[in-house]
Amino acid sequence: MFNTERSEWFASWFDSDHYHKLYGYRDDTEAARFLDQLIAALRPLRRARVLDLGCGAGRHSKYLAEKDLQVVGLDLAAGSIAEAKRSARPGLRFLQHDMRVPFGRAAFDYVFNFFTSFGYFDTPDEHLSVVGNMATSLRPGGILVLDYLNVRHAETRLVSEECRKVDGVVYRLTRWTDARAFFKRIVVEDGGGTSLEYVERVAKFTLQDFERMFARHGLGIEQVHGDYRLSPYDALVSPRMILVARKDAKVNCPHDDALGENRGALHPDVGGGLGSGQCRRTEA
Repeated sequence: MFNTERSEWFASWFDSDHYHKLYGYRDDTEAARFLDQLIAALRPLRRARVLDLGCGAGRHSKYLAEKDLQVVGLDLAAGSIAEAKRSARPGLRFLQHDMRVPFGRAAFDYVFNFFTSFGYFDTPDEHLSVVGNMATSLRPGGILVLDYLNVRHAETRLVSEECRKVDGVVYRLTRWTDARAFFKRIVVEDGGGTSLEYVERVAKFTLQDFERMFARHGLGIEQVHGDYRLSPYDALVSPRMILVARKDAKVNCPHDDALGENRGALHPDVGGGLGSGQCRRTEA
């Protein structure tokens, strides 16, 4: 069994107001441009079923739903999901969920995991279980897009110390690495004599690591992009490692869905098609 207690660093940090303040500079225009190019490359069918895993407050989910896709956003952070739900509508749903816990069987045409929303856990088994959950939730022939940092690029451009001030709050950042992970300590000083401290940790997964994890669960990598313009991946200089993998189309759907009720709960529109356990293959 995995430890899903709220004491885990990502559970408290990603659900804090300071997390959203510190990373509030993220470029929505760049995100929209990236999604436009991704959709043009994947060519999803109208009303294809999409899971945005680790959706945060839903900025990617909302944009995808505008493209006539049926979108579910999942995230562990209750505050982020509460904010995202303000934009919920038919075809766009948000639920709080731990990605280590299964979230459907053959329920989605696409699973998207953006902005390094992976690699946070303590053990290899936990990471592998998430890959398994993503694969299981895809229909045969479905597509996983996983957007991760590029280890070599991140190592060579590591800024060891940094100080930012946002809305009168000082954030002192210290970064370091070891053989297995990147670390970032965030010390928050609010000016009132109190301080908070958080430590992020992200695993140093390489392309070869993902190839091995994906192969264990019937996922074959078809393309690797190196940035949000979908440029070719270069292990030495690319800022990102965006993996596009397809689930083995030979995988058969079971007649009895062991996750039945949970899968239905995650579906944008429960009813026919994949929502009733039917497998189908669409053009991607």
